[in-house]
Amino acid sequence: METLKEFGTRLRALRKERKQVQRQMAELLHITEVHYRRIEAGKVNISALTLCTLADYFDVTTDYLLGRSPASVTAPEGVLHL
Repeated sequence: METLKEFGTRLRALRKERKQVQRQMAELLHITEVHYRRIEAGKVNISALTLCTLADYFDVTTDYLLGRSPASVTAPEGVLHL
């Protein structure tokens, strides 16, 4: 479950960078604020669609959110990472 903790930590940091509160993020994802807090705490898993929504919203890769990549930036259009 280390991935969930890392995900929650990175999600929290990105949210704070954008000066968003948990309520706003819950509204974006159409979930309750309590459920969103549990996501940031690393206590619940999310769907692939929610993961993609968050990556798009913060303009980062899904691998970054999951702790699989240290870089948070997305690749320029047309660039393929191997």
